[in-house]
Amino acid sequence: MILAHDLGTTGDKAVLHRPDGAIEASVTVSYETRFATGGIAEQDPLAWWDATVEATRILLDRADIDPGDVDCVTFSGQMMGVVLLDRAGAPVRPAIIWADTRSQPQCAALLERVPMDRAYRITGHRLNPTYSLTKLMWVRDEEPESWRRARVTLQAKDYVAYRLTGRLVTDPSDASSTNAYDQLAERWSHELLDAAEIPADLLPEVVPSTTVIGTVTPEAAGDCGLQAGTPVVIGGGDGPCAATGAGVIDPSQGAYVYLGSSSWVSLASDEPLLDPAKRTMTFNHVVPDRFVPTATMQAGGGSLEWITDILEPGRQAGRYERLAAPAAEVTAAEEGLLFLPYLLGERSPYWNPRARGAFIGLAKHHTPAHLARAVLEGVAMNLMVGLRAFQEQGATIDGIDAIGGGARSDLWLQILADVWGIPVRRRSLVDEANALGAAIVGAVGVGLVSGFEVAPTLSETGAAFEPDPDTHERYTSRYEQFLDAYIRLEPLFDQLAQS
Repeated sequence: MILAHDLGTTGDKAVLHRPDGAIEASVTVSYETRFATGGIAEQDPLAWWDATVEATRILLDRADIDPGDVDCVTFSGQMMGVVLLDRAGAPVRPAIIWADTRSQPQCAALLERVPMDRAYRITGHRLNPTYSLTKLMWVRDEEPESWRRARVTLQAKDYVAYRLTGRLVTDPSDASSTNAYDQLAERWSHELLDAAEIPADLLPEVVPSTTVIGTVTPEAAGDCGLQAGTPVVIGGGDGPCAATGAGVIDPSQGAYVYLGSSSWVSLASDEPLLDPAKRTMTFNHVVPDRFVPTATMQAGGGSLEWITDILEPGRQAGRYERLAAPAAEVTAAEEGLLFLPYLLGERSPYWNPRARGAFIGLAKHHTPAHLARAVLEGVAMNLMVGLRAFQEQGATIDGIDAIGGGARSDLWLQILADVWGIPVRRRSLVDEANALGAAIVGAVGVGLVSGFEVAPTLSETGAAFEPDPDTHERYTSRYEQFLDAYIRLEPLFDQLAQS
């Protein structure tokens, strides 16, 4: 049995998998995020560890298995963050997560030393304040006491793996999310680190995603209930793990969409896909010698969560369903209402941390159902920019598989199909796709399966949503207005950020 922890933005989705992909038990333990003005987005690394401990104990009890039946522990995790530890392995400050954009001045300074084209060729990514490198610069510049105490920086999964094993490492997929990794040379980029004036010894060792980095220590076993000596496989970042869970391990498997707090469209490739307009980025895959071209937006499912909180406040069950039913009966874009989903700034396609969300075209006849529908349509239109970028670079996308919590929604998947003009298929595992990808990495790492070729066989496509040609045509005209709306509002976003 394989224990996979998916350390996401809202909580730890922990799953016990059998080697054939079957789920023995699963649980999610939530933790909080602190969002504040100025682009602040932070979490407590100790909360990640507490969630991991609680989730592990719940799963062992729920599945009623002996801890010795767990063949390995492995991870998927949120990417692009900064977890700074001191010499004793304790966090020196809260973790700065992917959504944090306060390092804009540091990013501007770095761009004066490394041209964007050069950085994009080295890392597969734009230089941007959402990545780890400029966040490290921010801590150095703004919190010198924290910086003085820091001895290593990790990603979310790496920290929990460290707590289990005592080993400080990361993997190529997460390293490629830092803006400090030369993805073709497969090593930290001294050119970028020197330009950022970040010491190379602050970065951890990079090992293959399938590496058994150690075993569960007696102390960690006492905390979480696992057997001391259980192998721990480092796993990968949530994007590449999601691709693996969706069965996208080589270019023949097509594309997928992930509908989580952040959302993205992605595929697999044999080499980085460098978009001339730099709308997309490329991560290293958890699969050796493969890459994951991706177009990621900051607030995909996060936009849906936001509008649900606004219109249906509180934590009561069924809030989304109460919005979805009436939203299915109205149109938004066709009634002149558009939503720009830039609540946390934006990565793909604009790479503008100052971008903000906006409803455009509000009229008195618009109801909460129209607002909810506009959010679903706005996310679909924004993701369409990434799909078009892939197609312009020669990718053939005849259909796209959907995973992530948002993929449970028939309404949203039909909207995606209609906006994109491409069939959208729900995978049989949506919430657990990241954990399944991590489980596959772990199974390869400890030899429970022969290789990654098993990935496409461990989940299946379920319901399919075909685009309606007439609806797609109407959405296409609104899509052009959606793009134009951002261009017109971009100067205002800059002004608002400076006020």
